[in-house]
Amino acid sequence: MLTMTNHTLEKLELLLKAAGYRVRYEKGNFKTGACMLLSSRVIVVNKFANLESKIAAVAELARTVDIDYNLLDDKQAAFLHQLKQTTLQL
Repeated sequence: MLTMTNHTLEKLELLLKAAGYRVRYEKGNFKTGACMLLSSRVIVVNKFANLESKIAAVAELARTVDIDYNLLDDKQAAFLHQLKQTTLQL
């Protein structure tokens, strides 16, 4: 289970950055907390969403994108593995 803190959001951002994605916070007209632009590997997060929504949206995108474990350090790889396992336990 993820804790809903700014530190968790930062860990998710660093994980995606290591995988080659850029995370941007902007106002948007999208219903979810975030969206992904596949061609440019950019994730846009609704800056007006609350912290829980931001974490849930970015975590869901991190679970679904194909991330090469070779690009991550050991802590990030363990965090990604834990993140992917939480969907199996739901």
